[in-house]
Amino acid sequence: METTTKFTEEELKSIQEIQQEYQNKVMQLGQVELEKIFLKQRQESVEQLDINVKGEFAKLQDKERELVKGLNEKYGPGTLNPQTGEFTPAPPQVAPAV
Repeated sequence: METTTKFTEEELKSIQEIQQEYQNKVMQLGQVELEKIFLKQRQESVEQLDINVKGEFAKLQDKERELVKGLNEKYGPGTLNPQTGEFTPAPPQVAPAV
């Protein structure tokens, strides 16, 4: 016949504490995984924003080139002071003597 042994209160308490610590660690691991998911989503969002802003930047450069081209056709080459709106034509180019 088998005999049973009963753990002491202190031993049971130690086992329960370890079980509780395991549960806490499992919960923490779950929280870490969730944070990793959120970080990945945020990174994807930032990368998409980066792509969008770079595209808008390129469009702005194209718009600037078109404006400069139109102004050069209208006024010729020169320099614009953006604060005063004054345009100073560039001096005419003199061909070098050969």
